[in-house]
Amino acid sequence: MEMAQNIPAHNDPVVENVLTVAEIAARMRVSKMTVYRLVQSGALNGVRFGRSYRVPETAVEQYLDSIN
Repeated sequence: MEMAQNIPAHNDPVVENVLTVAEIAARMRVSKMTVYRLVQSGALNGVRFGRSYRVPETAVEQYLDSIN
């Protein structure tokens, strides 16, 4: 079976990790609802994909740095 040749390669050397609301809640030791509120208020930058949110790992780090 031949592999598709028309799929573009991702040339961006920096691919940022994104986290789910559950992953962020576990890291911050807060509820998922707290994370949803942070994203919806704009305190934590996130992107909605369908019915779920994804947040760049750097956004979580920046938020944690800002509250310390």
